[in-house]
Amino acid sequence: MAWHQAAHHDHGAAFDQAAYRQAEASFTARYPGFDPDGTHRRLRDAEYGRLDRAGHVYLDYAGGSLHAASQIDAHAGLLRAAVLGNPHSGNPASLASTELVEAARQAICDFLGAPREDYLCVLTANASAALRLVGESYPFAPGGTLALTVDNHNSVNGIREFARRAGARVRYVPVTPPDLRIDQLAMSRVLRWAATGARAGLGASGTGHASGAGGRPRNLLAFPAQSNFSGVQHPLGLVAEASNAGWDVLLDAAAYAPTNLLDIGRIAPDFAALSIYKITGYPTGVGCLLIRRDRAAMLRRPWFAGGTVTIASVRGEGHYLAPGEAAFEDGTVDYLSLPAVTAGLAHIQRVGMPEIHHRVHCLTAWLLEALAGLRHANGRPLVQVLGPAGAERRGGTVALRLHDPGGVPFDESLVEALACRERISLRTGCFCNPGAGEVALGLTAAQMRPWFGRPEPVTQAEFRDGVRARHGVRPAAIRASLGVASNFADVYQFTCFLRRFLDCRAPDITIGHAGSPAGQQAFPEPARTVA
Repeated sequence: MAWHQAAHHDHGAAFDQAAYRQAEASFTARYPGFDPDGTHRRLRDAEYGRLDRAGHVYLDYAGGSLHAASQIDAHAGLLRAAVLGNPHSGNPASLASTELVEAARQAICDFLGAPREDYLCVLTANASAALRLVGESYPFAPGGTLALTVDNHNSVNGIREFARRAGARVRYVPVTPPDLRIDQLAMSRVLRWAATGARAGLGASGTGHASGAGGRPRNLLAFPAQSNFSGVQHPLGLVAEASNAGWDVLLDAAAYAPTNLLDIGRIAPDFAALSIYKITGYPTGVGCLLIRRDRAAMLRRPWFAGGTVTIASVRGEGHYLAPGEAAFEDGTVDYLSLPAVTAGLAHIQRVGMPEIHHRVHCLTAWLLEALAGLRHANGRPLVQVLGPAGAERRGGTVALRLHDPGGVPFDESLVEALACRERISLRTGCFCNPGAGEVALGLTAAQMRPWFGRPEPVTQAEFRDGVRARHGVRPAAIRASLGVASNFADVYQFTCFLRRFLDCRAPDITIGHAGSPAGQQAFPEPARTVA
């Protein structure tokens, strides 16, 4: 028999309706605050109804949120009515664009609790571009330190290349399995090590920050408020701890901001980076870097561009960077998309971040308990959660692996292919966070180092297959993540999908060619039924 295909792609066809109604009633009784008056149901129907019309289970909010229908209507209406031109001018079309750009900037600051008198709001293409701005402009120098948590997105890990080229030290602070939380003792040691002058040239200035130019080298700590790999929420109190020890702090807020209230003014990082589409779904080409105004002067851009200068000369061989955000915004900002930022954030504010946070918490708690209950006939668990097994101090991102009754892991790419048949969007791989994945899977530095420093680049497939052959570990996981439009049917259908792997041997599940949704690569049927 073949892998079961639903006759049509709605929730009713995908699982038994009576069982679903019973499970939903149990969920509602346990989490009565999830949607007591039907507000979320109406939101899903009105703004995200395309999910249910297409029978689509979307579980990739950590990759990108979904836009509401009203966001598109509002943006389209503005574009139809307005005459907008390049903001770098004084004509009416330019001034209209400038006003909308500044409105978007203010909306971002209001949403993040970042007072304009304290923070610059630099508009970028995404969080990665914001992080690169810090890396290329920060005054790394010999004697200074860049400290990174092992749990970091690659766009943060990449800052180490700027630090190393400038002669600064790079230190990684470990995370501890199985929960993958920061090793607080190790973090405190790293912060004190630099701040107390344990090495020549290091120390805290009387102001609580390294003095930088003309004094002691500066130290920078970079960490995520929430892991994009495991959903772990790291303590935001680290910002104050590091600041008091004389460090500058870069907070990666990209995975945290979509489902949690973020009060930048209270937390007071020196720099914070995020992508707007992770919060609003649309537009996708806008991120931001928040810079404390009293830290902006220490950043040194390695180049200048159109829009970043007050004046520049070829024959005079000089330039002056513009004041404020313009010094960091290269060329013309995406002025036609930026009004959609204002509309998108207004939509999220109407929904309510406390409500989004609470709903995601309820669904995540239920999902984690359901995953723990999936066991083969011999009692062995089907699911290994990589990260916290409970819902406390974590977000709605769950990384996992599936194991057969003998403990053999299922191929995550095959799981993804089968999920595609069910119109379930999840994600597999390392999620651009190799450090958290290496710790979660038990891969050591000694096992990783031989793959680097080779004359020819190593492909992802070579690395994946080689690590599996040498160490018996597939360096990848499955990730399901929840967000603003997630409902109980989504997590229930996901568990129904996983349940069909129970009591199946991993080597017996293969891929054939029947039953793919239109427009996707044709996948063959499995060699045996998943019950």
